[in-house]
Amino acid sequence: MRSVETGTLLRAAPSRKDWSGSRMGVFLEDIERKTGRHFADYDEAWQWSVDNLEEFWGAVWEHFEIITHSPYETVLRDQKMPGAEWFPGATINYAEHIVRAVGQRRDGVMIKSRSQTTGSSEWTGARLLEEIGRIQQGLIRLGITAGDRVAGYLPNIPQTLAAYLATAALGAIWCSVPPEMGPKSVLDRISQLEPSLILAIDGYRWGRKDLSRADDLARIREQLPETPVVLLPYLDQDCDIPAGAISYADFTSETGEIRFEPVPFSHPLTVLFSSGTTGKPKAIVHSHGGLLLEHFKAMGLHFNMGPADTAFWFTTTGWMVWTLGVSTLLTGAAMVLMDGDPNWPSLDGEWSQWAVAAETEATYLGTGSAYLAACAHAGLTPGKTWDLGRLREIQCSGSPLAADVAAWVMDDVGPGLLLAPTSGGTDICAAFLGGSPLTGVYAGEMSCRPLGVSVESWDPEGRPLHGKAGELVATRPMPSMPVFFWGDEGQERYRESYFGAYEGVWRHGDWLIETERGTWVISGRSDATLNRGGVRLGTAEFYAVLDGLAAVNDSMVLHFEDPAGGMGRLVLLIEAQEGADKTALEASVRRSLRTELSPRHVPDDVVFVPSIPRNPSGKRLEIPLKRVIQGAVMGDVLDPGVLVKPQDVEDTVRIIKEAFAA
Repeated sequence: MRSVETGTLLRAAPSRKDWSGSRMGVFLEDIERKTGRHFADYDEAWQWSVDNLEEFWGAVWEHFEIITHSPYETVLRDQKMPGAEWFPGATINYAEHIVRAVGQRRDGVMIKSRSQTTGSSEWTGARLLEEIGRIQQGLIRLGITAGDRVAGYLPNIPQTLAAYLATAALGAIWCSVPPEMGPKSVLDRISQLEPSLILAIDGYRWGRKDLSRADDLARIREQLPETPVVLLPYLDQDCDIPAGAISYADFTSETGEIRFEPVPFSHPLTVLFSSGTTGKPKAIVHSHGGLLLEHFKAMGLHFNMGPADTAFWFTTTGWMVWTLGVSTLLTGAAMVLMDGDPNWPSLDGEWSQWAVAAETEATYLGTGSAYLAACAHAGLTPGKTWDLGRLREIQCSGSPLAADVAAWVMDDVGPGLLLAPTSGGTDICAAFLGGSPLTGVYAGEMSCRPLGVSVESWDPEGRPLHGKAGELVATRPMPSMPVFFWGDEGQERYRESYFGAYEGVWRHGDWLIETERGTWVISGRSDATLNRGGVRLGTAEFYAVLDGLAAVNDSMVLHFEDPAGGMGRLVLLIEAQEGADKTALEASVRRSLRTELSPRHVPDDVVFVPSIPRNPSGKRLEIPLKRVIQGAVMGDVLDPGVLVKPQDVEDTVRIIKEAFAA
């Protein structure tokens, strides 16, 4: 893996005359013809889109032929945040647009499912539509109507996808939690919604391990005794159906035409949950119209997707990427669903994301930055090992992508790829920053702000910053901003979460730097910033160096403040590669941080731990771990149910405390 400077150009933007080679370019050239405008480059198009929100989003509505059961009165009645009112008067249904696209490919393979539990299966458009209809008939028999909540305790399989769409088509509200979550984590989330139905599996296989969910489901049912449960046999096709539960076969026994309930633009579609790492998870409510428009824009313009594409989003059903990935189908593109351990039997084994992408002939891969870093550090050469000739774009998220890892993708996966590091979140189920077909690829940086997304970096007084870290803010509304938090009477928690720092402006909680190139870098969470003697240090700059060290599998930086106002204690946690010389590695780490960053960045303690606490999206959980080390109760501030490796966290905490006591 070669070393490159942050900001190195890895792939140039296409020339202006070549814009017609992408769907985004065609869209913008159509805008030019209709309005008489001219966009010299992407930045000019972006500026138009945020200066003219109504014109831009109206054009998106028209371009993607939104199906309306009653017309809208205006695009944006009120631009205040929170409370912007989009497309008042319109009645629509998110699921209807997916059924329209899938219906045009009834005989084509639309879902390629790869499961370590049940093997491989492929569903045509007709098969998916049939399953949606069958599930919807089951929902209707149980009395599910618009506004009711349906919870899926399900993995990333076709039935989950079909259940989401069947629920949405009725105007009912979907939420999902992945089966790797234990009963407490599940109940902390779905009990807030008082669901009218739970769909669940009996268990699943993760690598070699068979993991039953029978006892966990029984505990969930004990706490929600009035909620009906449908059980889908998955690990054991012949498992017993618990007393009082409904078998999936009975639930889906009747076919029927898919019915669509027209709902207002702001009607709840799905509830996504925050990580729950710093308290009870927030139940973030997203709307039919908000996700429909944002995802059409993302898939059809920024990701350049169409019926010739096959998109592989590696995700669990609890991550916002799952919800985003379903919208692949809006464009007529096919989807790859994977349920299993991508590191089994090895990082370069048959279940690696690269192997699955090659075997399914994926053209688009959505993955985690942490996964790319792990593959780079392990010396993998996916472009040589597997046939990835159809792969044209990789989007990565969850954490910043180091410059060296970005260069590795271009060198060892595919030199012609569009690499799109992206930053968004569960809060908007979309992107604040990312890539596009019309912008270049720069090592360690995100190339653009998406169309219609007015993001800036601000200082504490609300002044835009350039070249230094400030708060990531959205100064104008987005359609996919949450309509509310479930159970948040008066929207107090909603306002505190996003609008407490700047009146009427969304503060996301990330440190953001705009470079001299007009590209963007996330330098860490603003609530996880290190303050050493009055100097702010962003965690991302540490990780940019540490992620490039071959013997470092993973790392985390924690800072423990000095009440007297001194420098405090800077602690670096390292998960080392197996067999690494830890003494030599520690010396190398200290030297690299001193020379690449500054003496202030050199840690007081280097502690080797079994693993770094991360959630399934790849997010490092610095603040919750710090609070546990400081004496908080584990379950109160750090829910093991949201961790990728929950079995390691107690040892990690013990080792750190022992190091402190030494």
